[in-house]
Amino acid sequence: MATSRHLFHAMPPDRRRRLTDIAVEVSLPRATRLFEEGHRADHFWIIRSGQVVLDQRVPGRRAAVVETLGRDELLGWSWLFPPYLWHFGAETVGPVEAVEFDAKVVRALCESDPILGRAMYRYVAETVADRLHDTRVRLLDLYGPQGSGLDP
Repeated sequence: MATSRHLFHAMPPDRRRRLTDIAVEVSLPRATRLFEEGHRADHFWIIRSGQVVLDQRVPGRRAAVVETLGRDELLGWSWLFPPYLWHFGAETVGPVEAVEFDAKVVRALCESDPILGRAMYRYVAETVADRLHDTRVRLLDLYGPQGSGLDP
């Protein structure tokens, strides 16, 4: 599982309010398609409850699920890096409660407030690093001799 550190906990206390002021609580029904690989990344979410699968297109086949995200996890980081296009697709597995953010507004906050911006970039970088590590472990389990060697 990726970092359990929540976005709001990653922010200095005096900066949390700036994010909570622009956060929107959303309820998403099962099988809601949130974004598509290659499309414009204009929002991101913190999942409160439920699960969302990330998938990747495979020519001539169904999209392959590459990860499942759940409670307190960041959904979407492509919004932070040009050209602001999704690297994966995403769909809810069941009903999902989440906090949604407008990426353009958050990017503007990051630019205007270097302390908030540094905390946001660090949070996203730690999330990406954790997910890359998790992917490496899964690949070792699938393809490495005797698995990854990690304790069960």
